[in-house]
Amino acid sequence: MSLARASPNCGPRRDGLRPHLIVLHYTAMASCAAAVERLCDPDAQVSAHYFVTRTGEVLQLVEEADRAWHAGAGSWGGRGDVNSRSIGIELDNDGASPFAEPLMAALERLLPGIMGRWGIPPEGVIGHSDMAPGRKSDPGRLFDWRRLARAGLSVWPSPEAEVPEVDDAAFVRLAAQFGYDPRYGTDLVLEAFRQRFRPQAEEPLGPADMAAIADLSARYPVDRVAGNA
Repeated sequence: MSLARASPNCGPRRDGLRPHLIVLHYTAMASCAAAVERLCDPDAQVSAHYFVTRTGEVLQLVEEADRAWHAGAGSWGGRGDVNSRSIGIELDNDGASPFAEPLMAALERLLPGIMGRWGIPPEGVIGHSDMAPGRKSDPGRLFDWRRLARAGLSVWPSPEAEVPEVDDAAFVRLAAQFGYDPRYGTDLVLEAFRQRFRPQAEEPLGPADMAAIADLSARYPVDRVAGNA
């Protein structure tokens, strides 16, 4: 795929790093055109490798080998500089509406190629909110992570997982084994976790949260992802 439009907001990956993550975002902007303009505006200092429109068009803005400026401060699996460790994909969505079917179908076509080229497993596909709890909320509670998991493009907890005792410290420890930064603490990690895996939940930490994170951390420990071993 050739660049549809080259964003200046990129550079070389640092320290010889290669992508082992894919980070999904939403634009939270009113129109596709406005989002592309911002992603290509040197004053904005933000970009992504790909932009997927709500009508299903895929625009490449930065070469995959380069470091796009999409992630900002945060970490996953105890590693910072997520920009140097990832491919960023912006999704054309206002943050308050369901994601359009053509967009989701286009994303399902785009992800396998990226994952194959860089050896990124399904557990390496994360949300912006996963790596920056409290600072970022995209792609948000309306994004269909379960659909991606059914297609083998992300992960989802087993509904038959055993339920550990509810305990704040244990939750944070298990979440860190999956990839979340424990320094954010229980409340922010739980919020980020629920945005992705339990979007309807609002109650205090409970058995369903413990079962889901215990299952994810056991089946998808973050040290299996390249760059975190």
